[in-house]
Amino acid sequence: MRYWDDYPRYPKSKPRAAKGGIKAQTKRGAFGQSWWAKRWIAVLESFDIGGRLSRGRSYARGGQVLSVDVDEGRVAAKVQGSQPQPYKVAIAVKALTPGEWKAVLKALSSQALFVAKLLAGEMPQDIEEVFTKAKLSLFPEKKADLKTDCSCPDPSNPCKHIAAVYYLLGEEFDRDPFLIFKLRGMSREELLKRLNDLAPAGDAAPAEPPSAPEAAESSAPLPADPSAFWAAQPLPEDVFGEVKAPPVSAAWPRRLGNFPFWRGQEPLLDALEPVYAGGARRGMEAFLESQASRST
Repeated sequence: MRYWDDYPRYPKSKPRAAKGGIKAQTKRGAFGQSWWAKRWIAVLESFDIGGRLSRGRSYARGGQVLSVDVDEGRVAAKVQGSQPQPYKVAIAVKALTPGEWKAVLKALSSQALFVAKLLAGEMPQDIEEVFTKAKLSLFPEKKADLKTDCSCPDPSNPCKHIAAVYYLLGEEFDRDPFLIFKLRGMSREELLKRLNDLAPAGDAAPAEPPSAPEAAESSAPLPADPSAFWAAQPLPEDVFGEVKAPPVSAAWPRRLGNFPFWRGQEPLLDALEPVYAGGARRGMEAFLESQASRST
């Protein structure tokens, strides 16, 4: 008779190092800052899969997720585990039917505040009430609303590889709140278009287009000499106005927000800020040199 202690004990498997993987920007603590991102993570953590959650967080922070492809109603990802070939992860979210979307969009279009916040890229706090009144749910709440699969040998579902993708999706919800609508079967473009079509028409008549500026009564004639016509004319002294370094470095990237599923070792804006600051400094130096050469 053999006992369990007679069997060899295998060492705990470690994931292979992944190059160019997607690293979570959340270094410690809870994933997701917005309430809608936290709601998504809460769905995963409600499955009570024990230590696989912590290993999933480690995979997400360590860059073990190689790719994430989000489409309407599904997520496909590749996660590097202990085997040479990455594991394939599939997450399917139950999409709403056309009739269900029609009811939801009709209710949303009647709430001007909801539409305004969605256009501003923010998920309204009470938007779930619209789905609840239609006897629906914005986020998956039943096991049948969500199906997950992984090609790894772990019999647990979800496994740590699925959990890693889940956590990265939670961060992506912070950047793009429309992602949950996409997983429910409707893209951002289609959602906004449908809301715009359902918006009530205003009573006021459309404003007339502004008239073209009238031509100046007198204008200088064109030079008869072709070489004078094509030659560059001297610029006025104040053509550049007041030139100074921008008060905020990397203003445009900051306005665009975080890069989806960023793969860098540090946050994108942190990496771009010194580049923009250096470019502004070099630009200012070149401008001052040109001004100095003009004055001499």
